[in-house]
Amino acid sequence: MLERELKLGAPAAFRLPDLALVTIDVASADAVTEKLKTTYFDTRDLRLTRWGCSLRYRIGQGWTVKLPGPLESNGDLLVRGEHVFQGEPQAPPPAALDLLTAYLRKSAVHEIVRLRTTRQMITLKGPDGTPLAETVQDDVAVLDGRKIADRFREIEIELKEAAPETLLPAILERLQAAGAGAADPTPKIVRALGMRARRPPELEVEELAPEATAGAVLRRALALASTRLLRHDAGIRLGTDPEDIHQARVAVRRLRSHLRTFLPLMDIEWAGSLRQELGWLADELGAVRDADVLMDRLRKHAGALPPRDRNAGAQILALLAAQRAASMQRLNATVHDPRYIELLKRLVESARAPQLAPIAAEAGMLTLPPLIASLYRNVRTMVDDFGQQPTDDQLHKLRIRAKRCRYAAEAVTPVIGRRARSFARAAAALQEVLGEHHDAVVAMQWVREHAASGPLTFVAGQFNALELTAANAARAVWHEAWRAFDRKKLRSWM
Repeated sequence: MLERELKLGAPAAFRLPDLALVTIDVASADAVTEKLKTTYFDTRDLRLTRWGCSLRYRIGQGWTVKLPGPLESNGDLLVRGEHVFQGEPQAPPPAALDLLTAYLRKSAVHEIVRLRTTRQMITLKGPDGTPLAETVQDDVAVLDGRKIADRFREIEIELKEAAPETLLPAILERLQAAGAGAADPTPKIVRALGMRARRPPELEVEELAPEATAGAVLRRALALASTRLLRHDAGIRLGTDPEDIHQARVAVRRLRSHLRTFLPLMDIEWAGSLRQELGWLADELGAVRDADVLMDRLRKHAGALPPRDRNAGAQILALLAAQRAASMQRLNATVHDPRYIELLKRLVESARAPQLAPIAAEAGMLTLPPLIASLYRNVRTMVDDFGQQPTDDQLHKLRIRAKRCRYAAEAVTPVIGRRARSFARAAAALQEVLGEHHDAVVAMQWVREHAASGPLTFVAGQFNALELTAANAARAVWHEAWRAFDRKKLRSWM
């Protein structure tokens, strides 16, 4: 479940106002008061808290894991994944710890703080009784043994899935009119632990000045991609959203691309070993992701079939679903393999302190553009060798090279700026056209190998005809995307 909440500070004299008619969407506002006793667990270095995670046991509610939300900013709104587990209070259940694998990496957790909270809660419901939001006032006591070490008060507005867009601003206006403070997304656990919980996570994505060294640019690129992988590890384990596998695969692809493109900045043996190990993970992620992409394409085709052919279409989709399930089973085994945990440890260590060559200490704006110019020249040579009709395989290899250009340009944007960003956008546009072509070619190949026989032959032919049309359409425009990418103006900074 995705938790969306806004936290506000509150002075000692604050009292929750009446919210029954805060908007026309709210038909009732039921108020209750309850006492909560909560124990939080973390590593000794507060790794979970610093990453934006939490692991807690609350009497009467069981265990809860909260995971950091999207990398993109949500303003003052705190967006986190929330997952509840049953278990005894003495130790976290294995399923809860499993979701935190990317951050814990087998490190032990122990009790770090206990809170006692008096909660006043108003539940806002729509005319049909559907919950829209919960507004609470929490008076929190931080315990040190039997003594109270600190106290604080906060207001939370937690939005439910059915909440209309107008509800949050209306509640916020009412609360602040009653004396509530400004928005403050700080979680309770951070307030309770103080400054040591406010330290940055293990991996920081640095804000770089234009004069930053090439090594600093590389560290930032590795940290950004490694963080993306760690953020989506729990989603792979849950298996509920294919986007988590997609994003994890993108993270691994970026890491492998950086380790190759910026190899002159690093110890060659160190970078090669890490890249090879990432290749193992890339293969497992790719098998599932490719099946997801193919499933999306064939599902659209199946939806357009005439009624008499839909059963055959469903059978083809079932064949693909079985293949995807087998790939997902292998991926699940992979992320529970000690080898994978060791890889995560290496990534964190590598992003924090990559093994750099002396040239990495030089200015990035001077050292990095020639590396990307070399990538471009390789692409240029490849296209020159295509002839009048490039093969499907040649276009696929061009797509891979364009993607490397894009990833490299995005990595150097902090020191190069707008010109690198424009080059990356053009590379992405070329990559998109070639990606559509490749996906269509792969779809045709899969259908021929798995469904082009027996009673499925006719529908398989329909699917292939649609994919052939898509492949031909992409082939017809790829050169236009190439010309846009090949403009001399886009390379003036190299």
